[in-house]
Amino acid sequence: MTHLAAVLVKQYIKQHWQEDDESFVHPVVSSGEKESIRELLLFSLDDHHGKLRTAVAMAVASIAHYDWPEDWPDLIPHLLRLLSDQSTISGVGGALRALALLSDDLDDSMVPKLAPVLFPHLLKIVSSPNLYGKPQRSKALSIFHSCISILASMSGVFWTETRAFMMPILKSWMEQFAIVLQTPVDAKDPDDWSIRMEVLKCLTQFVQNFPDLMEKEFSVFYYPLWGTFISCFKVYESSLIEGAEDPYVGLYDSDGKEKSLESFVIQLFEFLITVVGSRRLAKIMGRNVKELVFYSIPFLQMTEEQVQSWSADPNHYLADESDVSYSCRTSGSLLLEEVINSFGLDGINSILEAVHKHYDDSIRSKNAGLSNWWRMREALILSLCTISDQLLEAQDSRSIDFSLADFLHNIFIEGIGTEVHQFPFLRGRIFSAIAKFSSLINQDIRQQFLLSAIQAISTDVSCSPTKVGACQALSQLLTECNPCFLQTQIFSLFSSLTDLLNKASEETLHLVLETLKAAVKAGGEHSASIEAIISPIILNTWLQHVSDPFISIDALEVLEEIKNAPGCMEPLVSRILPSIKSILENPQIQSSGLVGGTLDLLTMLLKDSPPYLAKALFDSCFNSVVNILLLSDDYGEMQNATQCLAGFVSAGKQELLAWSSDPAITMKSLFAAASRLLDPDLESSGSLFISSYVLQLIVHFPSEMAVHIRDLMVAIVHRMESCEIAGLRSSLIVIVARLVHLCTPHVEQFINLLLTIPAKGHENSLVYIMSEWAKQQPEIQGSYQIKITTTALVLLLSTRHPELAKVYVQGNIIKSGEGIVTRSRGKKAPERWTIVSLPSKIFSHLADSLIEIQEQELEKEEDSEWEEDEGEGGLDQDVLLSSMEQSGSRPSVEQLSAMARVLDDDDDDDDFEDLIKRADPLNQIDLSGYLKEFLLNLSNQEGSLFESLYRDLAEGQKEAINRILRRF
Repeated sequence: MTHLAAVLVKQYIKQHWQEDDESFVHPVVSSGEKESIRELLLFSLDDHHGKLRTAVAMAVASIAHYDWPEDWPDLIPHLLRLLSDQSTISGVGGALRALALLSDDLDDSMVPKLAPVLFPHLLKIVSSPNLYGKPQRSKALSIFHSCISILASMSGVFWTETRAFMMPILKSWMEQFAIVLQTPVDAKDPDDWSIRMEVLKCLTQFVQNFPDLMEKEFSVFYYPLWGTFISCFKVYESSLIEGAEDPYVGLYDSDGKEKSLESFVIQLFEFLITVVGSRRLAKIMGRNVKELVFYSIPFLQMTEEQVQSWSADPNHYLADESDVSYSCRTSGSLLLEEVINSFGLDGINSILEAVHKHYDDSIRSKNAGLSNWWRMREALILSLCTISDQLLEAQDSRSIDFSLADFLHNIFIEGIGTEVHQFPFLRGRIFSAIAKFSSLINQDIRQQFLLSAIQAISTDVSCSPTKVGACQALSQLLTECNPCFLQTQIFSLFSSLTDLLNKASEETLHLVLETLKAAVKAGGEHSASIEAIISPIILNTWLQHVSDPFISIDALEVLEEIKNAPGCMEPLVSRILPSIKSILENPQIQSSGLVGGTLDLLTMLLKDSPPYLAKALFDSCFNSVVNILLLSDDYGEMQNATQCLAGFVSAGKQELLAWSSDPAITMKSLFAAASRLLDPDLESSGSLFISSYVLQLIVHFPSEMAVHIRDLMVAIVHRMESCEIAGLRSSLIVIVARLVHLCTPHVEQFINLLLTIPAKGHENSLVYIMSEWAKQQPEIQGSYQIKITTTALVLLLSTRHPELAKVYVQGNIIKSGEGIVTRSRGKKAPERWTIVSLPSKIFSHLADSLIEIQEQELEKEEDSEWEEDEGEGGLDQDVLLSSMEQSGSRPSVEQLSAMARVLDDDDDDDDFEDLIKRADPLNQIDLSGYLKEFLLNLSNQEGSLFESLYRDLAEGQKEAINRILRRF
């Protein structure tokens, strides 16, 4: 009944309390009724029935959401009076419950006023175990945590004020935290886990936001923390690792939070990770880094519940292993990574030493006949896999006095030698570790493991964890194997993989397809012998999951690998083309996702295809793709069709026009597609890939496009005016920039053209386009796009066109001087910007590009020096630790943005950007040399203009130009 009453009261408040609320239902509660209800609720918070107190607290919190603090100023004073009255424990419980619910609505305007009067009451409750039970003390700590979280978020702006508030209260709270942590963890008391968890959450906030203060107080709770950590494992081991069933599973507190031992342990690891990652506190923890690692690794063992669950459902196992799951295994692994980040070689050596000790213990357990000996062995291998990159780097530089290869060899050989049906999780982990450490394994041993992995996936024994690990090993080892060896195994390998594919669920499909992709690639010319068998199976998988973007992409990648294999392209295209043609000719009758997926499939076939095959695809599908783009209302299909047309243009180039009986009709179709994409009434998402398509047209049909520049610019202006997506606006700017290059050497004519095109709210299109360009240039991503737009700005500025100086654009943000904007300040006036002339803004963007280039050159030099240092003396722990030091000066927002944008040609552009980069000769421009030449010429030939533009730059921009011109 109390629960029902709570629901009814909450519903009544939600529907009738506030007229402007979206869930409001007439009639509204009158002011007098509201006052009476609030008063009655406050006096009911100390009811001796716990469930009723909870219901009342929920109603109080619901009303407070609307009325507090303006219309209910006596709420907090009443709750504080209840907290201070030790004679009514029920009143304390009701007040705590209400405050806990209210804490979600606290902000930076309330907490500074509330904390000084609230914290003493909370401390009194936490420090009185003789009066209050652990649930009440945990609740008080939870409220305290909510408040200090707000104070911590304010510390960036009010550093002095928050420190001044924290310093006098810190010692007393730390002493109470130490008292909670100093006793051994109670295996049969979930409330004990909960209160320790709240303490750790508070400590984590303090360490993250007030590390200098915590450095002085760390010794107070350091040893109690160790006591909790060490005693905790004994409880965790008996309850979860060895325990058949957790007797406390599904136990929740009054807030709905699970009283979970595992959640407590995860919170413990999170705090340890925070401490180890703190520059100030890591040096203290470093005194015991060996012990920290030694006691952490056993937490990575599988729990009995995980073993049972993963054995019954291998998909669950793979999902948990692939994703960063919420578990002690994940948290422990993250701690090991942080240990290396903070302690460098000392961390690596500590982990290796701990692994070796635990390995010896696992041998003794195995020899003693203990059935769970394999769990520690699996956890050790998982630990090594977690830090595999760092271990391989240290091994290559000979920085560790430990033969990692010999150690791994012994573990792998022993584990693989067990029976297939024995210890499937250990065997699976060994296979996955082989994939990680394949570079340390010699060719003969790799071949032995490769054969074992092939045998593992072909067995009928149901040991799916082993098959998961075997697939992971094959994905790596197949790329390194001897082709002659693979020839003898290829039929068995593909037979087993396709059998796995037919039995795989959605979770395991990705892994099997990835392994098939590696197998096809490794098979080389031998793949042609099985193309007729495997292609239909992959196509069927693709068809079944065409609406799933992840699985369908995986299947497409396998098909692409088959296409690229010697002798497979023609039979694959012959097999697929009739179905593609039929689907695209009748898009309206296809199932959901099939048209879009088929367009992706066609685009894949077009990529890098020889002209004769591209022509065959053109003859069968080009007109259908154009029609889909012109007629479809599905924006996803339009995006796919846009990329497919870009693929046709890239594959055919100038020959594309000759493939049809009437080149003019083909060109008209291409223009019609561009016109649809630039339709200002089209949803912005439908035009999202316009850039990749139009850029292909400009590069491959320059003369045809030059005739239509005016029409194209009019359409771009209208599309930009209605654009709702910033990324689309940026891509349109890239098209405009490429048109500037197309008009070279008569760029002034392009400027004159813009002057004649109207734009809404602006004098002309020059003002509109350049205003947008000035704002969007820092947001443009990709090496090719940045290169095109930056050099186009140079061309525009080089014209010295008098109209450019008449255009004024957004300059720099005007700082308010208030520092970081907190939530309560977020409602103030919007950001304000200076207004500068267009030439000044262009010059500023060019200077920013120089900063980016120089930053990259510096990084390359540092990488080179790092590699030299490795060659001479291995990893330098001081260098690793120095990366944790805080810089004396903070980089500006502009510098951080510049560092984030990569200009080299090795960035992760998508396939279509890669195609245009390869086709466009402008991508060969050396941007650094281009800018240097322009600045030298401008400085020497237009000295007065150069100096006027130079004066408006920021100091960092001036320094970048000075380095180029070697001034001063």
